[in-house]
Amino acid sequence: MFEMFGRPQRADLIVLRDIDPALEALREALNDADPEERPGLRRALAILEEAAGAEDPRLRWTRQVLADAGIDPREKEGHAVKAVRQALPGLTLKQAVDLVKQAQEER
Repeated sequence: MFEMFGRPQRADLIVLRDIDPALEALREALNDADPEERPGLRRALAILEEAAGAEDPRLRWTRQVLADAGIDPREKEGHAVKAVRQALPGLTLKQAVDLVKQAQEER
């Protein structure tokens, strides 16, 4: 789980965070594709569109930690930051504050 929070790890996977350019590239490829390529490109586009709408796993984890602790991050920000840091030792104060702020905004 540490790799989600910026801890140095071996780079076996590149995470695509800015999906919009990839979606546009797939749409253009689909427009220019031969008929035999279209089904695969349509499937790839559907998968990427689904992923684009998915919640950030870090935010989902933060929400779960706070829900388990019974803490509303809007009402008790300090307690929320503490709970997040306790759930993941080694998380910096800034990282925890950023996660709690995101959890506050998303609700």
